[in-house]
Amino acid sequence: MLNRVVLVGRLTKDPDLRYTPNGVAVANFTIAVNRPFTNQQGERETDFINGVVWRRQAENLANYMKKGSLIGVDGRIQTRRYEGQDGKTVFVTEVLAESIQFLETKGSSSGGQDPSGFQQNKNQNQFQNQNQNQNQNQQNQNQQNQNQNQDDPFKNNGEPIDISDDDLPF
Repeated sequence: MLNRVVLVGRLTKDPDLRYTPNGVAVANFTIAVNRPFTNQQGERETDFINGVVWRRQAENLANYMKKGSLIGVDGRIQTRRYEGQDGKTVFVTEVLAESIQFLETKGSSSGGQDPSGFQQNKNQNQFQNQNQNQNQNQQNQNQQNQNQNQDDPFKNNGEPIDISDDDLPF
């Protein structure tokens, strides 16, 4: 039997971190996951899936991720039940996360709204570094192409090559 769930989506609210009486960390969260298709009106629908994570990963999730953060969840579906205040049995189905991957750096989902300006400056520096790397890569490719053109003995020949069928590998 197999019970495996893999989700990628955004947190709909800040994770709710609590501790059991024994001091074990547990965090509840809700993740919004877009469906891979559109409905009849051409709109993409979203599923809101509840999850729970325990121990160190719960603390990390609560400390480093917030509403809107992109995360990946690997776990299993779990159903539990309890008796509500009105005496009726309540069933809860949720994802028990065995591992959570942070798919964005802290603060990147805020769009550079860090009041210190650090995130915005960091993004500008990354952009400048990427441009410098792209320019350097283009120069290296141009140099390789020039070297390849000089070393290519068949460059402007255009005549068929005489090869025996016995020499072909196929």
